[in-house]
Amino acid sequence: MLPVRNAKGQHMAEISLKKRIWGWFFFDWASQPYNTLMLTFIFGPYFGQTAAEALMAGGMEESAARAEAQALWGYGLTLAGLIIAVLAPILGGVADSSGRRMPWVWLFSAFYVIGAWGTWYTAPQDFSVTWALVFFGMGLIGMEFATIFTNSYLPSLGPRQELGRISGSGWGFGYIGGVLALAIMLVFFVAGDDGRTIAGLEPAFGLDPARGEDSRAVGPLTAIWFAVFMVPFFLWVRDGPPPAGAHYRVAQGLRDLWRTIRGLPQHPSLLAYLGSSMFYRDALNGMYTFGGIYALGVLGWSIMEVGIFGILAAVSGAVFAWVGGRADRRFGPMPVIVTCCLVLIGTACLIVGLSPGAVFGVPLAEGSALPDQLFYLAGLLIGAAGGAVQSSSRNMMTRQANQERMTEGFGLYALSGKATTFLAPWLIAVTTDLTGDQRLGVSPLIGLFCLGLILLIWVKPEGDHG
Repeated sequence: MLPVRNAKGQHMAEISLKKRIWGWFFFDWASQPYNTLMLTFIFGPYFGQTAAEALMAGGMEESAARAEAQALWGYGLTLAGLIIAVLAPILGGVADSSGRRMPWVWLFSAFYVIGAWGTWYTAPQDFSVTWALVFFGMGLIGMEFATIFTNSYLPSLGPRQELGRISGSGWGFGYIGGVLALAIMLVFFVAGDDGRTIAGLEPAFGLDPARGEDSRAVGPLTAIWFAVFMVPFFLWVRDGPPPAGAHYRVAQGLRDLWRTIRGLPQHPSLLAYLGSSMFYRDALNGMYTFGGIYALGVLGWSIMEVGIFGILAAVSGAVFAWVGGRADRRFGPMPVIVTCCLVLIGTACLIVGLSPGAVFGVPLAEGSALPDQLFYLAGLLIGAAGGAVQSSSRNMMTRQANQERMTEGFGLYALSGKATTFLAPWLIAVTTDLTGDQRLGVSPLIGLFCLGLILLIWVKPEGDHG
């Protein structure tokens, strides 16, 4: 049992390590629907579809409107990514200097819930691109910042050799939560062309598909899901006793952060890893972010079809996050990351090569199902490689970072992820604008994966401290 003290050093109820691990797992379970439902498979496609319809109502041609909707989504994510990139390491440094992380988790959990709920107010009839992106961005920022602080608890959950397994199990558990939440949306809320859900039901609570209520319900569902399932985290995960005399000293946190950044050249493995993960995680986020919009715009899928695709990808992610965690424990995180990057490069090439009437430029018979089948395959590969690479990347960071400044380390990790997370949507947005083609618009992802793979050459598997 682990004795935990409050801020005055008094003993609180003892919490077993097993409970702490499960509490930590529940953050992944609670937060995953923002990625699965909001970013990728329900709200993202809803935004793309609704924004395109608004543009067409203003006189824009259909293909141009769909491309412009994808570009607007990209620019919105660019701004959110910039905010995260700038503030993440600063907040991490301040938290490490004070020894307090939990208050930050509470604060950004509130951002998550308010932002997710706010997307309900994005009806097609008076659709505002600005407000849709503001609410979505607020929730996204809340999720990303909360993740920085929760990730920094990982090294305290077990011995070094077990962290890969713990990280993989947590990530897999989170994917299962995302699958379940997505299934609930498809069974009870999202209506197809016939006005009924995938289970043949009318949307729950009398929601009106004509007003987009069946899809917009994803916001309140995601908010409620998070609020309910964060309870085990807040009950079972605690900060340790703060350093003597520690307070929320922003100036001290900034000085400590600046010292860490200046010292990065003396830690070449950490620097190379931050650069590598910056590119390959950003490319993966680009796949997640634009996958649903791509399927909707290029292959002509419905939001329900995108949702089914999402279930397959998330199930694949859950399974292979668990498998990847076991491989990580046996071989270490580096081989897992390299293998996943190679798989994702091939998958990105496959996606760019797909169109409704051809595969890699080879014409198909009219009505051929092959492009749809190959995109489902791409989804399975993205889920499998994405789940494993994110889990092992989180564990790799625990090997690269200074053990005394772990929250700051994960702040830098978030910075590295977000420094190009705004770049990938921007590259996709600009490429889509320049070519007027959604399919070609996602091609920059291939180059980002390749850059990430190349930089791994300079990363030591055990870090500079190993």
